[in-house]
Amino acid sequence: MVRRVVITGLGVVAPGGVGVKEYWELLTAGRTATRTISFYDASPFRSRVAAECDFDPAAAGLSPQEIRRLDRAAQFAVVSTREALADSGLDVSALDPSRIGTSLGSAVGCTTSLEREYVVVSDGGRKWNVDHEYAVPELYRHFVPSSMAAEVGQEAGAEGPAAVVSTGCTSGLDSLGHAVELIREGTCDVMIAGATEAPISPITSACFDAIHATTPRNDTPESACRPFDRTRSGLVLGEGAAILVLEELESARRRGAHIYAEIAGFAARCNAYHMTGLKPDGREMAEAIDAALDEARLNPTAIDYINAHGSGTKMNDRHETGAFKRSLGDHAYATPVSSIKSMIGHSLGAIGSLEIAACALAMEHGVLPPTANLHEPDPELDLDYIPLTARERKTDTVLSVGSGFGGFQSAMLLARPERSAR
Repeated sequence: MVRRVVITGLGVVAPGGVGVKEYWELLTAGRTATRTISFYDASPFRSRVAAECDFDPAAAGLSPQEIRRLDRAAQFAVVSTREALADSGLDVSALDPSRIGTSLGSAVGCTTSLEREYVVVSDGGRKWNVDHEYAVPELYRHFVPSSMAAEVGQEAGAEGPAAVVSTGCTSGLDSLGHAVELIREGTCDVMIAGATEAPISPITSACFDAIHATTPRNDTPESACRPFDRTRSGLVLGEGAAILVLEELESARRRGAHIYAEIAGFAARCNAYHMTGLKPDGREMAEAIDAALDEARLNPTAIDYINAHGSGTKMNDRHETGAFKRSLGDHAYATPVSSIKSMIGHSLGAIGSLEIAACALAMEHGVLPPTANLHEPDPELDLDYIPLTARERKTDTVLSVGSGFGGFQSAMLLARPERSAR
């Protein structure tokens, strides 16, 4: 018998809101958290907007030692882990620690600290032979992304498997998929899983400028990210974290846990085609959706809402619109779709977990978040994209998809446990 996996705890650090309550209020209000970059002088760059977190580590409960030791992305992860554990009501001290695992997604690891420290040890880039004596003792932690999973595991007292999943922009979905498999196969009973990212730095701006993936709409940063809109011109970088507590269903029921949703299906594909290019028919994403539906034993008509990748690029919007039609057929036209990246930007590896948290909250509250800035629908895109205002709707099954550079395509299905066919 297949062990079923459910979400029992949520923790979030996001642009516009630290904490689940603030995050959900932002999304349902349709407010945007995108603004002119304030972390550094972005004037030399083509794109100068981002969705930054108003995050005070001390106010969030981190000690001076933790603030010194942890990169910003690791700080997000630890704070989100604390909130998720508290939300779950799980007494981890009463569990076998070897049955608790950690799965953390991140695309670019501790970029912020690595870039900052390189500037120091190279004397602002003037020295080819860097001086290690100027490096902070924590530099090795910043160099190795696995340190973030170790910090999350330590916070949760998790002595089971620990891993960092780094598959670019699908890392946040893929890390959850990995966690689900560890519970299903019986290796773990509880997983602390999700993703974190703090990529807003000069090197990241330079990388995205080089491929013209980010928007040049600098004059109106609050409306710069426009998925599905005729005037969209590229993605907006973001940052943040979402950590979820995942448990085996029957164990969660026995302890009377509040269950947000079951992770009923997950699948991933690679298009083996192009580092940044996508085929407009969406075949690879459609295959991931089909495989996730097969794993969940659900028909396409069961899907009540789609949380789109919706990055704000013309290529992506065409690609996933094609994928939805290919997998759902006529039902695609009756299924509401929205993109929360319009409000919180694209936090690379973290966004998939932030989107799954949003999907769980949408099921919890019977409200679908809107796509902000969608004023002029692209006539090429003819599905039911929710514009501007949240929509009240009860959902039993939700699909969330991710698409990443390198051709990565992932799909995850959330369902109410009583409605799952398993």
